[in-house]
Amino acid sequence: MSLGTLYIISAPSGAGKTSLVKALLERQSGVVVSVSHTTRAPRPGEQDGVDYHFINKIEFERLVERGEFLEHAQVFDNCYGTRRATVLERLEADEDVILEIDWQGARQVAEAFPQAVRIFILPPSREALQERLMTRGQDSEEVIDRRMADAINEMSRYDEYDYLVFNDDFDVALLEMDALFRARRLRRAAQQQRYACQLKGLLEPSG
Repeated sequence: MSLGTLYIISAPSGAGKTSLVKALLERQSGVVVSVSHTTRAPRPGEQDGVDYHFINKIEFERLVERGEFLEHAQVFDNCYGTRRATVLERLEADEDVILEIDWQGARQVAEAFPQAVRIFILPPSREALQERLMTRGQDSEEVIDRRMADAINEMSRYDEYDYLVFNDDFDVALLEMDALFRARRLRRAAQQQRYACQLKGLLEPSG
């Protein structure tokens, strides 16, 4: 049995998922974010093996054919996927692994790995979400409208997840996620493996 837990974390654009995960990693040891494979070209400043594993389409298709991805998808002209072996290695090394993926990828992972813990992050309201998208100052009104439509579609899948975190107050949402991760590491089956010697010492007959 793997000691670590596989977490699927999804959210609509603008809900604060990336910021929450980044802050969570600063509070938690033994938690890593899975690095996906992609066929898109690296952007300025991105590093192979850190931001993504950059591969060409032929290599990607070979991995798909061999069934090496837990989940994979094509987004516009590029392909993205999470390699199964990499995730399993981390879990067996007693690390918790986070997959930041959308609801479609989450479905694929849940089918292949039903013990995964699924967390969905939500904004407090549509108005708050739209305001967050607008304050980025990077997109046109047309793009924001499209992002809002996509976000509503994404949010409609919330009932496919185990936990819901409402990111109204960032610090509260972070505390909730932190508590979830800490409690999960205390589950009996994993603790029995981690502390087998201590349990034996506590329970073996004296003298």
